[in-house]
Amino acid sequence: MARRTRVLSAFALAAATALIPVQATAQATAQSAGPAAGPASAQRSAPPGGPCTAPVRPASQLAVEACDSPERIIEKAANIVPTRGQLAWQQREITAFTHFGMNTFTGREWGSGTEDEKLFAPGDIDVDQWMRAYRAAGAEQVMLTAKHHDGFVLYPSRYTDHSVALSPGSPDVVGAYVRAARRAGLKVGLYLSPSDGAELPHAWHARWVETIREKQAEGKPLSLPERVALEDGDRAPAGEGRFGNGSAVTERTIPTLVPGDDRADDVRRGRLPTFTVRADDYDAYYLNQVYELFTEYGPIEELWLDGANPWSGSGITQKYDVKQWFDTIKALSPDTVVFQGPQGVRWVGNENGIARGTEWSVTPHTTDPWTGLGGLPNDSTDPDIGSRDRILAPTTKYLQWYPAEADVSNRPGWFYHPEQQPKTPAQLMDLYEKSVGRNASLLLNVPPAPDGRMADADVASLTAFGKAVRTTYGTDVRKRGPGPYTFDRVAVREDIRRGQRVERFAVEARIGGAWQRIAEGTTIGHRRILPLPAPVTATAVRVKVLASRAAPHLGATTLHLGATALSPGATAPQEPPRSR
Repeated sequence: MARRTRVLSAFALAAATALIPVQATAQATAQSAGPAAGPASAQRSAPPGGPCTAPVRPASQLAVEACDSPERIIEKAANIVPTRGQLAWQQREITAFTHFGMNTFTGREWGSGTEDEKLFAPGDIDVDQWMRAYRAAGAEQVMLTAKHHDGFVLYPSRYTDHSVALSPGSPDVVGAYVRAARRAGLKVGLYLSPSDGAELPHAWHARWVETIREKQAEGKPLSLPERVALEDGDRAPAGEGRFGNGSAVTERTIPTLVPGDDRADDVRRGRLPTFTVRADDYDAYYLNQVYELFTEYGPIEELWLDGANPWSGSGITQKYDVKQWFDTIKALSPDTVVFQGPQGVRWVGNENGIARGTEWSVTPHTTDPWTGLGGLPNDSTDPDIGSRDRILAPTTKYLQWYPAEADVSNRPGWFYHPEQQPKTPAQLMDLYEKSVGRNASLLLNVPPAPDGRMADADVASLTAFGKAVRTTYGTDVRKRGPGPYTFDRVAVREDIRRGQRVERFAVEARIGGAWQRIAEGTTIGHRRILPLPAPVTATAVRVKVLASRAAPHLGATTLHLGATALSPGATAPQEPPRSR
């Protein structure tokens, strides 16, 4: 094991100073890390001088070689740093998620893919009202479900009829959403489900529905996908049967131009890029939709690839060639972070919006992250995914910067249901402190209603929540006047441009002339918020790093006093069903 270092940093509250430079002991073993890593090709290449003798350079992804000693593996982990896109993403602490689509009008969470496109009939869609509500909550990025598992597409795609093109008014929801977000100064993410019920093979689907009917007649319980398929009876999937159809992998060109394609001249003249891939029917379909989104609605700061497959238990699966997806996305938009993608972001492990008490942005992988969705050496729900034991496990082949995104819905479901109520501001503040305050990003879903507007109750809750966050965390109490200072929360940071290194730390306050330990924690990362059991009045505060993988680089530590506007009797957050 690499030696654990002990360092001390102090903050003189009376002078309202920023962080004093951290001094490491002589036991510190790692070199200083540089700025955020560059292009993927540079990060994945072998260093000069041999894989186990060359200096360890900062990178967002490093291979673990068979000849690496435990000390060298820990040194590599200490020098894993975010890409430029990841660094910008982590600074956007709240993303507002928008689940809006066919399910909004059918009352479902998961659709069948056989629904009539005319059911999607929102009338007026007030996307500017959505953005006002999201900004009031403090969101800096928004993300729309451009296609959920039912395969219904919220823009007029050239590659499927199961889209808004056949809905009343043919509303381009993606286009309206992206334009409204940019007017509001918000970054944009899009969710494009890899699973696609509209593309289920028609003959397979017909046999499956008959099997479900037999199962129901026998009194056996039905799964959610089986129930919605049975509700839609003998309606065939709305697409062309490309998902899991066993089609041949052949050479294809992306974009695949269609008759009368308005992009033909731009492609011919080289104003639009083209890609040659080897793909089956569905992979080609998916890549063409990725291409449409990036070239027509970009820039896209985050692309969300959900790993759910509602039909896998019924015998239909689609093998994705995700490396081609990732390579295409990287070529179209190098700084886009991909949920479950390499040098992207990962699922926190639950849908409650709560990060681990020890949340690492540096994670070990058993396979090359460019070749699969996710790729952690254990299930992402595991309480430990980044400790020394995990990093030093013999199965670890790669290390990469892979920060956590904590997703949760403001209502029990992901789509709007009129009988459900939103979370209270107090519940949202608790989630903020347990996500953003634990080195994760909060992905907060707030679904619009069928009338195309955000419900008044959601708007009120979001507005009060955002005001409470700004009141509590907008200003360090030291800037409100001369000390001593009263506070009940301490926020500690690492300079993640140089990696995440702290494994254990403590916060001490000088109270009545004597130093007292008031809080302690394990990981820090982008930000660690430590709520105190009771307010503390002190003249000075210091942070002790008790264990670190290398010389730590701390950011500013700030002191805060909680807002009083939140309801003291709020109940615990509701846990939504797993239905993304």
